[in-house]
Amino acid sequence: MFAQASGYAAGTGTLVLKTDSGDHNFNIEVATTDQERALGLMFRRSLPENGGMLFLYDQPQPAAMWMKNTLIPLDMVFISPEGKVHRIEANAEPFSTAVIPSEGDIVGVLELKGGEAGRIGLKRGDKVLYPGLTKGKDQ
Repeated sequence: MFAQASGYAAGTGTLVLKTDSGDHNFNIEVATTDQERALGLMFRRSLPENGGMLFLYDQPQPAAMWMKNTLIPLDMVFISPEGKVHRIEANAEPFSTAVIPSEGDIVGVLELKGGEAGRIGLKRGDKVLYPGLTKGKDQ
């Protein structure tokens, strides 16, 4: 089980967060299947600098995350159907089974190192750019 857990999601890419402090590029893994989303960043001991994971959903929907079996603190960025930051859960606690809700319909969740959202000044309403994130809507 641990050998599989250390593998990566099926896709990778570059995501841009547009903030008041400028554009911030992240090299991300992309989780699009139920299995990839269920595994997420569990069992990882670290994330690379400017790294993260993007969980994508086919349709806008409420979502919930947790930190079970996750060894490192994470910032969770919930992304609206318009491709904007809907909500940020900063420094989610490792190993916690507390449910972290999206608090509305989203198309994705970006997980970053804990504290990263604050470091770059990310806030609700900031633009998230990633190909296909908004399914044809202007980015």
